Amino acid sequence: MSGRVGDLSPKQAEALAQLRERVQDVLPQCPYQSDHFLLRWLRARNFSVPKAEAMLRKLGKNVESITMIYDCDGLGMKHLWKPAIDLYGEVLTMFEDNYPEGLKRLFVIKAPKLFPVAYNLVKHFLSEDTRRKIVVLGANWKEVLLMHIDQEELPAAYGGKLTDPDGDPCCRTRITYAGPVPKSYYVRDSIKIQYEQSVSISRGSSHQMEYEVLFPGCVLRWQFASDGADIGFGVFKKARLGEWQRAGQMLEVLPSQRYNAHLVPEEGSLTCADPGVYVLRFDNTYSFVHSKRISFTVEVLLSDFLSAQKESKVTEVAAGQ
Repeated sequence: MSGRVGDLSPKQAEALAQLRERVQDVLPQCPYQSDHFLLRWLRARNFSVPKAEAMLRKLGKNVESITMIYDCDGLGMKHLWKPAIDLYGEVLTMFEDNYPEGLKRLFVIKAPKLFPVAYNLVKHFLSEDTRRKIVVLGANWKEVLLMHIDQEELPAAYGGKLTDPDGDPCCRTRITYAGPVPKSYYVRDSIKIQYEQSVSISRGSSHQMEYEVLFPGCVLRWQFASDGADIGFGVFKKARLGEWQRAGQMLEVLPSQRYNAHLVPEEGSLTCADPGVYVLRFDNTYSFVHSKRISFTVEVLLSDFLSAQKESKVTEVAAGQ
């Protein structure tokens, strides 16, 4: 039996009746009093009535809002894969739509230099009120957290006093980890990437695309796939926009190499340390027989600070019209 309303074994039904009787004193203060609500606690503790009761008495209170800590340790460009960003957006939209005003404050800690770019990709999924609740902390993040969170409730790894019974400062036993995702749920082979552009590159030739980067810290991100055979790809930098140059005349930023993009779509990124004209070059000069059709998407990602400046200038222009 599933342990849900309408699908209870006699033993599960008896456990439900016992739990309801034992928590009569606190049940009126709980957000719900239904069988659905009580069965959640029983299922979480394998229908052990004493354990379910202890859990409910401790956690079954009505929570008006929550304070979250977002630990960015390890955040990298691999997390900015476009399908993953789209999924993050769907999850954020779901929370915005179904749990309005559920967030009291979100503290971001250990934010790398990449964080402003990552945040800029997802912030449009958030309401203005939610954005105001996001606080990016600096090197003194432990001190700031203690100003807002009781040290008895804050894990020792984040500057508080809370530990697991075995002394683990990360309190791992308080986290319910999910199990392995069944392979039947994998969607890698079913994801159809929609590319923004495509181009045919003749045998023995190449194709160049120019992107002018005006500010340091911007990120060039690309995805591409080829039909039938591999393709060369590299990134170069030059001084002037619109002035065609051979690969050997430009500064090589990302060495050109051949990719089996006909087997697996290729994706990558480059953080532009300096402003300038960056050239993404598809190379088919080594092929004397086959032309190649390349489908690709290229984006120039601004940091959140630069994006805010851009939006501010647009607002000023609109106001002046």
